[in-house]
Amino acid sequence: MLKILAVGNSFSQDATYYLHQIAAADNIDIKAVNLYIGGCSLERHWKNIQNEAEEYLLEENGLSTEKYVSVQQALKLEAWDYVVTQQASHDSGIIETYHPYLEYITEYIKRKLPRAEPLLHETWAYETDSLHPDFVKYHQSQHEMYEKLSKAYRSTAKQVGIRLIPCGDVIQELRKKEPFIYGHGGMSICRDGFHMNVIYGRYLLAAVWYKTLTGNSVCNNTYIPCTSLAPNAVCDEKVLQVIKETVDAMI
Repeated sequence: MLKILAVGNSFSQDATYYLHQIAAADNIDIKAVNLYIGGCSLERHWKNIQNEAEEYLLEENGLSTEKYVSVQQALKLEAWDYVVTQQASHDSGIIETYHPYLEYITEYIKRKLPRAEPLLHETWAYETDSLHPDFVKYHQSQHEMYEKLSKAYRSTAKQVGIRLIPCGDVIQELRKKEPFIYGHGGMSICRDGFHMNVIYGRYLLAAVWYKTLTGNSVCNNTYIPCTSLAPNAVCDEKVLQVIKETVDAMI
């Protein structure tokens, strides 16, 4: 069993929602746990570690356990193979906000779990018409936000010496393909201008994580996502195949 811990926020909540199911369809057992605080930044994660703050909602394989834990408590739950963190989306393109907090968090994880690999989850740019209040930091430009966050994540990951899970890159590439060309009447990969669509967006994130962590192709993966959050939603397998092919081509 692969054991994955995300010290994250709602973006890692999106990313881990279908991860267990995609792996199971490939006969791989994954336990994906997310530590959730909405909008949590690297700076706050580090302060929470310092204070042993029991402020994280513990989510397992996409479901809430209704328990709140500290990072310290979560690290002791399993012999984790991977520990993933990320910057809050609103600060993702501001490189100064990553330091020194990512270094501190990474060193802490390495010290506490020398066998686990720390990774950095690249978040994504908001939709072109997003109403997120912090979109103004990027002049309400998806292109500007993507260019800045991509540069920040890449340079920081290289500096700290950890691998990147390139979700933001794959999402931006998918936005160039039908049926996700939003500016020409296609569907948005987001559900509210910044979080991922509960079917296709969350599936894409999980597929990127799965391919990055296992190296396995997702093109022939048989899992078809569904969710209680959108019980009437119908998953178009042709659209799903566009996502799979994009993930496999980029990772």
